Amino acid sequence: MSDAQALRLALVPGEPAGIGPELCVRLAQRPRDYHLTVFGAATTLRDAAAKLDLPLTLTASPGAAPRPGELALIEIPNAVQSLPGTPDPRNAAAVIEALTRAADGCLRGDFDGLVTGPVHKAVINEGGIAYTGTTELLAAQAGREVVMMLANDIVRVALATTHLPLRAVPDAISIDGLQRVLRILHRSMHADFGIPDPVIAVLGLNPHAGEAGHLGHEEIEVIEPTLAALRDEGMQLIGPLPADTAFLPGKLRGFDAVLAMYHDQGLPVLKYSGFEQAVNITLGLPYPRVAVDHGTALDLAGKGIADPSSLFAAVETCARMVVSRRARLGTD
Repeated sequence: MSDAQALRLALVPGEPAGIGPELCVRLAQRPRDYHLTVFGAATTLRDAAAKLDLPLTLTASPGAAPRPGELALIEIPNAVQSLPGTPDPRNAAAVIEALTRAADGCLRGDFDGLVTGPVHKAVINEGGIAYTGTTELLAAQAGREVVMMLANDIVRVALATTHLPLRAVPDAISIDGLQRVLRILHRSMHADFGIPDPVIAVLGLNPHAGEAGHLGHEEIEVIEPTLAALRDEGMQLIGPLPADTAFLPGKLRGFDAVLAMYHDQGLPVLKYSGFEQAVNITLGLPYPRVAVDHGTALDLAGKGIADPSSLFAAVETCARMVVSRRARLGTD
């Protein structure tokens, strides 16, 4: 890949007291043909490198040929010194600033994609910042409707609803809402994954997908009319399918993505099938955004034993999405 074509990825470590900084240091050791700029505190990254006994060179801008152990840094200082395993709410503002400044860079075109490490929602809220999640933060910043999708090498699972109590899920599923989600998912399968005519499996809400109305009416009244209308637009939609059999390997091979109606309907299967390599993707943003699919792991922070596989997968996924978007722009 030539320097003119090199991908420019922004990287946010997340909670400074968690495993994010040390995962970024491990990522820096890997050979790469993309430019990587981290938004965070130099002291936190250097401390993580020292604990791992790994080399780390922080530069003002990415080199034309990045060397192992080297990261470009945009400094976002913490308010107080960060101690592994002990998050401090006073650093919440720095965590949010790193996310918003990196995303601003993507919106301006300075970067092609964004990779984010794990954040601690409770600590951010304790720091006086109303925060429901990075997906929601980035969607509001970009002024876009988005869809959360988690993926590994086995399955891609998008969510019709995200972090809701179960009793609120049926009321949150509507024809208009499902149409918006499926259109975003369908466009992303084309633009971000290079699949021109994706096959999307849609799960029912109720056991046995409602069993013809005997176990609930959401399939008949909401899901089936939605799928019928979008099939008329040319989408390949399969369902509504019973969730307990939709993930059988033989069936999954025929799907490019699965839309689950709620968080714990689809994600336990994905995480069981390959948690270490799973990533969290925000569909619908003007730029690719991929996050690790794990938390801050405060109990592991500073011990040098955290598995970096999800961050490695997140960067590789983000890079592939950028390449796919570039290819689509070149052919549209």
